[in-house]
Amino acid sequence: MKMIAFLVLSFFIMHDAKADSSQRIISIGGANTEILYALGLADKIVGTDTTSTYPAEARTTQKVGYMRALSAEGVLSLKPNLIILTNEAGPPTVLNQLKQVGIEILELTAARSIEDIRNNIIAIAHKLNVESKAQEVLTSIDSDMSLLKAALSKQQRMPKIMFILQHGGGAPMVAGHGTAAHSILTLSGAENVAAVYQGYKPLTPEAAIKMQPDFILVTDLGVQQSGGLEAFANIPGLNLTQAAQNKRIIVMDQQFLLGFGPRTAEAALKLHQYYTDIQS
Repeated sequence: MKMIAFLVLSFFIMHDAKADSSQRIISIGGANTEILYALGLADKIVGTDTTSTYPAEARTTQKVGYMRALSAEGVLSLKPNLIILTNEAGPPTVLNQLKQVGIEILELTAARSIEDIRNNIIAIAHKLNVESKAQEVLTSIDSDMSLLKAALSKQQRMPKIMFILQHGGGAPMVAGHGTAAHSILTLSGAENVAAVYQGYKPLTPEAAIKMQPDFILVTDLGVQQSGGLEAFANIPGLNLTQAAQNKRIIVMDQQFLLGFGPRTAEAALKLHQYYTDIQS
């Protein structure tokens, strides 16, 4: 508590002395950080959370912890005058502390659609007076969406795909409705075989056999934490699917695939191309 009190005092001293100083932004959430970089605001960022891994420069920024487990001390020590986050950030007690100190917080809705992404880009651009740059980013997204729609118009069948969330040696989880994985699968023109579930659920051997996806989708981090692609394909339950047995496994960068930021339309197009190429 003494440390928090000291940092609060330091914040007010700094705020009074430099009321007209340049923006000092802490970005919470990989998508928000991507948006800031896309808008040309890298020099305004003083800190990010651990999900902010793109672009590469974001990895070298001061880190304030995981987006759902922030600490007031870590945030206040960087003396921000604006924090950009989504409704997924927390814990609530820390967010309340930051609000009480008087730091301005721009809270956005965690995106699950292209429209959500567009709205978040516009909100951040408006807040930081870079609307003209935002139009360039939106135009790029529209271009990717046009390419995706053209590809989908030629699709003859909707493949059944299972997204697996794998952390360390724990049991694999399948992504159901309401997840970023479900949204990207749908956007790419695929059927989520686990859509009957809400959120993430443990994969049982019985469910794996029943679902029998055409493909398995996993992030690069999931494969890495499983010990490699061979080890991933042999996870109990998962190894009962023909997709795993035939190595019909699509591996994509985690932030690119699930980030729901400026690159999401491109990611959906890449996913579509991957499973289309394998099918042909």
